[in-house]
Amino acid sequence: MKLINNIGFILLAVYLILVGIGVLVNFAIPSILLGILAILAGIFILLGR
Repeated sequence: MKLINNIGFILLAVYLILVGIGVLVNFAIPSILLGILAILAGIFILLGR
């Protein structure tokens, strides 16, 4: 298995995992944290890092 070197995609993966866990187990994750994580992932993906 090859690890992705792009931090934007890693942050996106973490975001999607946290949202999925939150939905499945009805766990309240602070929306400000998810918003910041989503913005950072988007910025890094656009920058290509």
